[in-house]
Amino acid sequence: MGGKLGLRYAASWLLLALGPVPAGGGTGTATETLSATLSPVGSLTSPGTAALTSGATTFKPFTGSVAVSYLIRTTPSGTGGTITLEVSSDFTPTGGPSAASGALTYGCSGATLGTACSGTQTASTTTATPVLTVPVSSCTGGGGSCSSQSPNSVNLNFTLVDSPVYPTGTYTANVTFTISAT
Repeated sequence: MGGKLGLRYAASWLLLALGPVPAGGGTGTATETLSATLSPVGSLTSPGTAALTSGATTFKPFTGSVAVSYLIRTTPSGTGGTITLEVSSDFTPTGGPSAASGALTYGCSGATLGTACSGTQTASTTTATPVLTVPVSSCTGGGGSCSSQSPNSVNLNFTLVDSPVYPTGTYTANVTFTISAT
């Protein structure tokens, strides 16, 4: 009998060493690869309408300010980002001030991300002129390496020449802001 008892103990030890065996089941694993492409992005908003006003002094230039808000993300290997301005519709009615003749200028200030244009810019009806440059690896909001501002903003201060040769009346023009990010 001693031989049979030893065999039972050996079988018990073998089952304990193997651990529980699932009854009629099994286990499996699967691996899924997730990917997301984060592209450069840019968006902007402006008030839509801005009045240029003049003081009480005769033929003093008209001035006004516009704040442009923007969101941007640039890549580490691109060229960064820009905001530009172009006069998409010159002042009407004709006979008054004209951006095409250089009557509309602007300066930029207060950029919360990037570098605002420097000096006085002459607005153009044929060429986009600079408002802001944003370096590579930049982004709006979120902290860390991103700007803490969301959205970011830059101010434009417009000046429109007032000449005695212009007929009286209300003159309007449209400017288009364009943002790009790489």
